[in-house]
Amino acid sequence: MREPIRKTYKLFINGQFPRSESGRYIQVRGVNVCRGSRKDLREAVVAARKAQSGWSAKTPYLRGQILYRCAEMLETRKSAFVEELCWQIDQSPAAARQEVEKTIDRLVWYAGWSDKFAQAFGTVNPVAAPYFNFTLPEPMGVVGIVAPEEAPLLGLVSKLAPAVVIGNAVVAISSERSPCSAASFAEVIATSDLPGGVVNIVTGLKSELIPVLAKHMDVNGTDYSGSDAATIKLLQEEAAANVKRIVVREHPVGREWHDDRQAQSPYWIASLSEMKTAWHPIGV
Repeated sequence: MREPIRKTYKLFINGQFPRSESGRYIQVRGVNVCRGSRKDLREAVVAARKAQSGWSAKTPYLRGQILYRCAEMLETRKSAFVEELCWQIDQSPAAARQEVEKTIDRLVWYAGWSDKFAQAFGTVNPVAAPYFNFTLPEPMGVVGIVAPEEAPLLGLVSKLAPAVVIGNAVVAISSERSPCSAASFAEVIATSDLPGGVVNIVTGLKSELIPVLAKHMDVNGTDYSGSDAATIKLLQEEAAANVKRIVVREHPVGREWHDDRQAQSPYWIASLSEMKTAWHPIGV
């Protein structure tokens, strides 16, 4: 009788799928998932920094098209993700299908904002001088994302999409208890025309990875989902070194990730962008 090949869930760094440099793994429902190290996370930040300028230079329309391509690829693999969610977190097939379909819809929703966000949030400012004064949103740079423990696929993608669509590059720490969906979503990203390094996903223990992300001087902001007071304090204290922006989302939780009124908003894009004001003389 043929023995089936068991999948090893790897890291996703710079568009590639390396094993952890430490060689360590964690067991999740009988499968091996790479346990990312501090060095792995630092390499992910290096990859994100190299990719960010090229990604932000692409037109908003193209970024939206690439994000939409992610939704297309996830749609074609929907049954595999449903099956994976069922055994990973003991979801019913109906609940797993609902999470995957909501994830696809959320990608499409944020893709639609790619070429509209600047128009909605940018302004022409009245000034008492012969100048045009414009304020326009720009990406922050490299954003660290700490995914929620619940809704391991939907929660992660709901945080990735608003960060990426504005032109940021991302280093994401997956759910610790249920990392397999995040690692599988990396395979969707790898076939979706997203340049290598724009999204990097590290699986492992949050207690090891979050302090490294918090202290890293080349990370411009951190988006944390959770309510652990010690973690929030750590992020806020370490942010002082390079004035990182810290976004803490204690909500949504649980089924709230399925609620469009709580789990998706153009203001999530705004929280991961900077506003740039430019002056242009009139009549010169």
